[in-house]
Amino acid sequence: MELIENIIKHYGYIAIFLMLTLGIVGLPIPDEVLMTVVGYFTQIGTLNYELAIVISFAGALLGMMISYFIGRKAGRPFIDKYGKWVGLREKRIMKVETWMKKYGPYSIILGYFIPGVRHVTCYFSGITRMNMKTYIFFVGMGAFLWCFIFITIGRFAGVIPL
Repeated sequence: MELIENIIKHYGYIAIFLMLTLGIVGLPIPDEVLMTVVGYFTQIGTLNYELAIVISFAGALLGMMISYFIGRKAGRPFIDKYGKWVGLREKRIMKVETWMKKYGPYSIILGYFIPGVRHVTCYFSGITRMNMKTYIFFVGMGAFLWCFIFITIGRFAGVIPL
């Protein structure tokens, strides 16, 4: 947590944008912790609340778009080649594809709030070739809600006396 604080203090909004983008793509960056720290910094006046939400939203959205395109271009060949090593056989992939076609857009929004799931839903949205307009709409809605809620939690947690 101290590392995240130092990075944000030194590099500001660009650090938030890049860490969120890379975290959403799948690097081990604690996104929820990052968002609550950003919220705390908005409370103490280091960052602007509205701008922090916009920058976070943009970083999350870019990360989700990158994940979608990786899934769309490389996902299926990668799963076909290496999926058997991690239990992703054809029968299971077909179930996932059927499920994504039926519930995919809603799973994107709910998946934002479950660590690890938000990454997988984006890759599988690309693999199943979800309609781009539908994907952008639901990713945008989920990203905004997620950023707003976690930054706001951090903002209010910053005023709680210890």
